[in-house]
Amino acid sequence: MKLISLLAGALATGALAFGAPVFAQEDYPFTPDSLVQEGIAQGELTGPFEFHSDIFPGTVRRYWVHVPADYDATEPPNLLVFQDGQRATNPNGSLRIPTVLDNLIAAGDIPPTLGVFVTPGNLSESYPDDLGMSNPDHRWQEYDQLDDDYARMLTEELLPHIAETYAFSDDPARRLIGGTSSGAIAAFTVGWHRPEEFGNIISFIGSYTSIAYRPELDLPLEHGGNIYPTLIRKHDIRPLTIFLQDGANDIDNEHGNWFLANQQMLAALTYANRLADETGDTGPRYVVEHEWGTGGHSDQHGGAILPDVLRWFWGE
Repeated sequence: MKLISLLAGALATGALAFGAPVFAQEDYPFTPDSLVQEGIAQGELTGPFEFHSDIFPGTVRRYWVHVPADYDATEPPNLLVFQDGQRATNPNGSLRIPTVLDNLIAAGDIPPTLGVFVTPGNLSESYPDDLGMSNPDHRWQEYDQLDDDYARMLTEELLPHIAETYAFSDDPARRLIGGTSSGAIAAFTVGWHRPEEFGNIISFIGSYTSIAYRPELDLPLEHGGNIYPTLIRKHDIRPLTIFLQDGANDIDNEHGNWFLANQQMLAALTYANRLADETGDTGPRYVVEHEWGTGGHSDQHGGAILPDVLRWFWGE
């Protein structure tokens, strides 16, 4: 399945011209796949639960588990992990992932899938009840850093904890990790460091920018996600399948230009494959698809195409 790129249409209509307005959310409407359907068996969304990490001491996070309607522990389902779980599970939000999973599984479009939705950490003993959809206060320290701490938290702490209750596949081809904005770069970093754990990555409006570089905090020099294109070009190819989405009116601020950063990611992944082909490298290649739109820093476009993105990864 090949997703239809919106970029050509935007260029044809002049929507990408200088000064073009940010497109409204309704320009990316939901399909029925993202809406609760009568007669569709709904999975059970359990949580929120609190989880304390030894890797990020002093923090607490919330997580939810979406158990598919036909869950069978003797036949472990696929696994989808999505960051910023408070927004990913919001039934009135831009992503509505549990509903999408229910509809696609019922239609036979994707295999049974266990969903795990996790927030960033908060520096407190208990997760604040009044945060709602807002970000906890330890988000950039976890999501925007390029080390493997967040990958270790997921793979060595949280997922083994969840596995005490629910079975799920350990095959990286049947595991998908995703997110939006800083949650997207967090997902990419997990795949980058742990391709043997997660072979598939969803990146919506990914923050491949310098958020983690904080000179005002007098920290040792730390690179941000803006160096990922360089790392991709200069390191061996990981066996990863990646979907990138962004909009031409995404953020442009002191951390970087989001749309340019995402285009650099696509260019770097494409270059790495081309170099491998030219040098006769017999190793893996990046499998990459992308969808450029005209929106701003919003989950709406990603949420609208999410059902087709999941079919692209796991369509049966």
